[in-house]
Amino acid sequence: MSAEALRALHVPGKPLLLPNAWDADTARLVEEAGFPVVATSSVAVAAALGYPDGEQAPAEEMFAAATRIARAVSVPVTVDAESGYGLSGPEFAERLLATGAVGCNYEDTDHAGGGLRPVEEQAARLAAVRGAAGRDLVINARIDVFLRAPDPRAVLPEAIERARAYLDAGADCVYPILLRDREVLAEFVRAVSPAAVNANGPVAELAELGVARISLGAGLWRAARGWLAEHLKTLR
Repeated sequence: MSAEALRALHVPGKPLLLPNAWDADTARLVEEAGFPVVATSSVAVAAALGYPDGEQAPAEEMFAAATRIARAVSVPVTVDAESGYGLSGPEFAERLLATGAVGCNYEDTDHAGGGLRPVEEQAARLAAVRGAAGRDLVINARIDVFLRAPDPRAVLPEAIERARAYLDAGADCVYPILLRDREVLAEFVRAVSPAAVNANGPVAELAELGVARISLGAGLWRAARGWLAEHLKTLR
């Protein structure tokens, strides 16, 4: 399926639920369960390859994993591409599209330097990816301010500023990751409406807030890994 088909699934109030996979086998399970899209989890993919999260896995290995996943399913695939692995916008877009994926997460954390990139810099990076990919890529712009903030309301204005800048730069969806405060999330959704918002949490509750996309992130991987660890203890 095309990027346009994936884009059309982002409907505020009727969120697209994404159980995140980490290899071809788990991607097939997601498709077989009836989900219309397969999303990846960077931490889970990196762990399966033997690396920690945070762009510690070589880009070529992450892209190779995405290729295997996209080849294994017939539904659209969107890749958690972290912060772009230090690649220029055109190179990132070319390499990602070559995997067969039609979507990506693209975050504003600077893994090389630490902290968040300035909003203008990140907006320029998003614009470069959009310019290179055209409409062939659904860009989910991750906003990481809530990862480091004990008080979500205190950083809400910055999150809204970033969201608007990223949308203006060509993002299809904005993702204030780990923003779980219902009231603050509702304000965020209203501030960027009618744009699509990705969030984490219960489907019914987020649908009421007008969220268009829900990610489980590393949830399934952690659950599977936890079950296996306990089962191995029992066997031992």
